Amino acid sequence: MLKLFIGNKAYSSWSMRGWLAVRQSGLAHEEIVVPLYDEDWDRRREGAEFAPSSGKVPILWDGDVVVWDSLAIVEYLAEKVGAERFWPADDAARAMARSMAAEMHSGFQNLRREHSMNVRRVFETPDLSPGVQQDVLRIVSLWAEARARFAGDGKFLFGDYGAADLMFAPVVTRFVTYGIPVPRFALAYMQAVLKHSDVQAWIAAAQDEPWVIEKFETPLA
Repeated sequence: MLKLFIGNKAYSSWSMRGWLAVRQSGLAHEEIVVPLYDEDWDRRREGAEFAPSSGKVPILWDGDVVVWDSLAIVEYLAEKVGAERFWPADDAARAMARSMAAEMHSGFQNLRREHSMNVRRVFETPDLSPGVQQDVLRIVSLWAEARARFAGDGKFLFGDYGAADLMFAPVVTRFVTYGIPVPRFALAYMQAVLKHSDVQAWIAAAQDEPWVIEKFETPLA
């Protein structure tokens, strides 16, 4: 059975991506939540199960096989269960989906830094910095292009829910948490993501977590 180590569901966007990927695979798995930054965090992350990732989550064990980093987890699972669960069949759509997932993986640093994930809170809409405004514009532009070119009658970026959607799911929650304004088409897409059963399960579980990290409970001034 797969064993997935993740951080707090309220705050850990990368854990959310890894968890959504495992759920999308349909494979049986054990889930271990490791509270981030508590008094045992430094000791716990030095354990053998975290050695390959230098203490970072998510990290997935499949017997003796270990995969860390959310995008690598997506690709590993796609190889196990079939790429069609994660990626579009059309070559052009698949190329764009992979590119978008990779850009999400490596980019949008201003949004990440200034508006951390917290799926339990809704704050007043902040004054967005120029860097965050650029990130938001790029994100919704990518969503618009994918939807226009490849979504058809589907609700998600490439029609059916897949890897690109689960990679952007934490961004959707950030937009909600901070009330970041987006075009109408983007609101419809966000609602589709938020209504997905796996995303709803993650958000519901986050409400029941006992841990609170104060630095993520106040918007960046």
